Amino acid sequence: MSGSGSPAESGGPIERVIREKITNKFVPTRLEIYNDSHLHRHHKAMAGSTSAETHFRLVITSGEFRDKTQIKRHRLVNELLKEDLAREGGIHALQLRTMTPEEDEKRSSEN
Repeated sequence: MSGSGSPAESGGPIERVIREKITNKFVPTRLEIYNDSHLHRHHKAMAGSTSAETHFRLVITSGEFRDKTQIKRHRLVNELLKEDLAREGGIHALQLRTMTPEEDEKRSSEN
């Protein structure tokens, strides 16, 4: 699930790595990956970057997040993707929304 504004089942090489790692580690019941890189191309930090995959927004629902605080969940995801975050031309920014299936269901029923 990728895209600029809405998820889809395609994406570039970095997105595919993110999807594979998240799926293998957390076995999510919901995984949405948004490539928001196009919104940040004008930023000074992106000057000279040729990558079209620098800024991602992830929505992850997984039972692996039960009994973990948001900060712990985010640390788990960041640890999993640390090489991709550290690599030159890799992920520059990552926005996370992490939920348990129960939290996701409650959120869905409130909407």
